[in-house]
Amino acid sequence: MEEIKYPNGVIVLRLFVHCEGCGIEVLKCLRGFEGVEGVEIDVENQKVIVHGENADPIKVAERLRKKTGKYVEIIHPVPAKAEKEKKKVEPPKVFEVVLKINMHCEGCAKEVKHCIYDMEGVQTVDVEMEKNVVKVKGNMDLQKLVELISKKCGRSAEILKQSESVENGGGREGECCCSCASQQVYAPQLFSDENPNSCYVM
Repeated sequence: MEEIKYPNGVIVLRLFVHCEGCGIEVLKCLRGFEGVEGVEIDVENQKVIVHGENADPIKVAERLRKKTGKYVEIIHPVPAKAEKEKKKVEPPKVFEVVLKINMHCEGCAKEVKHCIYDMEGVQTVDVEMEKNVVKVKGNMDLQKLVELISKKCGRSAEILKQSESVENGGGREGECCCSCASQQVYAPQLFSDENPNSCYVM
């Protein structure tokens, strides 16, 4: 594949942008930032194109990492040091993990989903509320992910299965038994006569 040549004053970053909301978040992060004159979001190719003759690629990338908590890679211009080590450095391996998390309603599912997206390295989150199952794709730290769910959502998460190297069409699958215990907080019983542990919206 022929390498794309970008004009001067253009910074190209690789950043996982899965929806319009993510794109808006990126625009807000870089709006008014030093040297940035314009920003384009390429959702299809997972790229952020920044225009600005005086914009510093490293500072722009660091700001996005800090504000979004996501993995950011500088595609253009390639830093001098990184260009020399380009052949040696391997991109982070992306894998998929299946978690078991108790959820009682759509509100619970949304809370869990938003919580997981706060974790650095997370790319996609697929919630199956009826099965109490959440599938997460990315290159995140699993133990930290379980701890984050426990701390922010007050829910225990058990790792049921992990599939490695999903970018290459699958890979080794294995079952894990890693969980973080936490105290579940249920809705008061007076709000629901049929199911005292279900969620109720006033």
